[in-house]
Amino acid sequence: MYENNQDAAPVLQQLTFNLAGEEYGVDILAVREIRGWSRVTRIPQTPAHLLGVLNLRGAIVPIMDLRLRFGLERESYGDSTVVIILAIAERLFGIVVDAVSDVVDIDPAAIKPVPDMGVIVDTRYLKGLATHVERMVMLLDVEKLMRPEDVETLDAAMPAIHEVEVAA
Repeated sequence: MYENNQDAAPVLQQLTFNLAGEEYGVDILAVREIRGWSRVTRIPQTPAHLLGVLNLRGAIVPIMDLRLRFGLERESYGDSTVVIILAIAERLFGIVVDAVSDVVDIDPAAIKPVPDMGVIVDTRYLKGLATHVERMVMLLDVEKLMRPEDVETLDAAMPAIHEVEVAA
């Protein structure tokens, strides 16, 4: 008789980080790089949460402040401020977070749906909630962070960004 040795469900590895005193997680498979904060090139006429772009080894990467994206107060960037570079559908973008925690294994069966919090909290960027070692981790849906209109704005600005890069 054939025995299946894969009785245990695969775990989801999440890179956890802090933002405004809360813990969030992103799928480790989407993470390309973790960097300290560095200045970005501002793009005119973009939403406030899009801080600008960073030249990452020849690739122009849009950088988003996750606090501003979530409607939280902006904090000054310090030594623990980190930029997490993510890859979604062949496109790189970065999110600025307060600090990175660690990589944790989440059992998919332990992920709970996001409760409806009405208009007080915008939960559209969350995939679910999970408990890990007695702490709640909010799992981000990174594909929803960069809205189509943000991508269009950035794509329209790209020729001007490349001109600035060449002229520098």
